[in-house]
Parts: sequence; C-alpha cells; structure tokens
Amino acid sequence: MTSFVLIFQIFVCISLGYFIAPHLSQSLKKFVFRILPYFSYILLVSVAFELTQALNHIPNPAAILPPAVLIAFTTSIGSFFICLMTYKLIDRQSVQGKISLHLFLNALKNICKAFLALAVGIGLGMLIQKLDLHIAFNSWYLLLIFIFLIGVELAFTQFDRSWLSWKILLVPVAAFIGSCLAAIVNYFILSNHYSLNEVMALAQGYGWYSMSGILFTELHSAKLGGIALLTDLFREIFAILLMYCLGWRFPRSAISSAGATSMDVTLAMVKQSCGTHYVPHAMMSGLILSLLAPLLISLFLSMKF
Repeated sequence: MTSFVLIFQIFVCISLGYFIAPHLSQSLKKFVFRILPYFSYILLVSVAFELTQALNHIPNPAAILPPAVLIAFTTSIGSFFICLMTYKLIDRQSVQGKISLHLFLNALKNICKAFLALAVGIGLGMLIQKLDLHIAFNSWYLLLIFIFLIGVELAFTQFDRSWLSWKILLVPVAAFIGSCLAAIVNYFILSNHYSLNEVMALAQGYGWYSMSGILFTELHSAKLGGIALLTDLFREIFAILLMYCLGWRFPRSAISSAGATSMDVTLAMVKQSCGTHYVPHAMMSGLILSLLAPLLISLFLSMKF
C-alpha cells in the first residue's frame, strides 16, 4: 500500500467523522465519547499483537529498545528547548499553575494502562505462536476507525480565531524543528544501523504511538514499526515528566514537548500545571501535529538520504 493511499485514507476518515458527527443521534454521540478514551488501548493491544508476530523474523528484537529511548528523549528535550529559546526571544510572559499530585497519579495510571495493553498484545502474540496458529490480522483498519472517532470528537470542539495566533502556531513549529535537529544528532550515533531518512521519520511521531507503529510497519518494516511504537510511547512519558517538572514555569515549551498528545492525553495536565490560558496552545499544537505526523513520516520514508 503506497504512502499516498494511507494518508488519503486517514484524512477521509477524519473528515467523515467531522462531517457526520452533527447528524448522529444523542445516544450515538454519548457512545462515541464513552469509548474513545479506551479505544486507544484496544488499538495498542492489536498493534502489539501484530508486531509480536512480525518481530519473529527479526534476528535481535531487543536491539530496538536503545534507539527508541534515545530518539524519544532527544526529540522531547529538543522540542522543549527550541520552543523555550523562541519564546525567550519574543515573549517572556509566563502563567504559573498549581501541580496536582492526584492528576500526576492519574497520568501515571494512564501510562501503566498503555504498558499493560502492550503486555496483553505481546502475550496474545506469544500464545498464538506457541499454539502454532496462523491468524491474518491487520490493525490498520482499527486505526482508521479510531481516526474516524477522533473526527467526531473534533466536530464538537469549540474553536476560536484567537487560537490561530502566530504565537500559538510557533508551538508546533518548535516541536517540528526540535525533533528534526534531534534526529540529525541521533543519526551520528545510529548511522551504522539506520539511514538519515529513517531516523528523521522516527522523530515525526510526536507521541502518537498507536499510529506510528502501524504506519512504519506498513511502509517500511516490522523492526522500524517496533522502534516507532516504543519511541512514541516513551516520548509521551518524557512529555508528562516535563509537563509536571517544568510546565508551571515554561508552559509553551512543555506543550511543544508533548507533541500530538497535547490535544488528548496530556491536555488535562496542561490545564492543571500550565494554566487554562494555555489550553488553546495545547489544542492547536496537538491538532496540527496529529495531522502532520503521518504525512511527515510517509514523506521522510519515501526519501533516500
């Protein structure tokens, strides 16, 4: 399946969800909003299951962990500091928020759920292998359903013209630049095993692990799919830590490090630790990076350098 077809399917699904949403009955709307927080875990189970089967053909699967942690850490820190330097030059204003232990524990609970979903998927995959069963399964279609549901959710999001302020748009721009610069640094460390375009592509997931793992597997290989999955899972963890450690002092930088997750998983933390004033930053940055991530991944994977 070509990258153009994959991207086309993603945008068709999110558009369908957006335009169909106003015509849904009240009961269907409630159902969508009820299942959406859990659907990502279902998708993560399916991704881990599919990758476990595919990773059978990789000589050393344990080798994917170090590059995943390296890329996740450097891209998170890179996005944070590029955004910090940018706003230090143009706007020193900072709104401080209170840190809630309860919210932090809830965030850790969500991370644990993600790891549990991964473990369940891997366990199912290993069980299928042990029983010597052959199941044809493609989690891409689950991803398309998930994207459709996100489109429905976006239809009920209240947008404001002030959200398109050039200062707000600098947050996702800093995330992109910081991720690219980090990828270039990572290339000098990983150049013996990965090409520059592969490392650049791995830096473009912005924490959306349920999408990147599938997309890399479809467009490249199971090995890179596994690295992408772990990279974006760890990137979300690093973003949560930065949010609670430094979000009260450098809110926009923390949002930039959160990447695509600032629109959903880390949004509550933005409101609590950065302040309500920065919720539009998080929503717009997360939306832009969520739309760009699959496009940028496909673009870099299609290049050869």
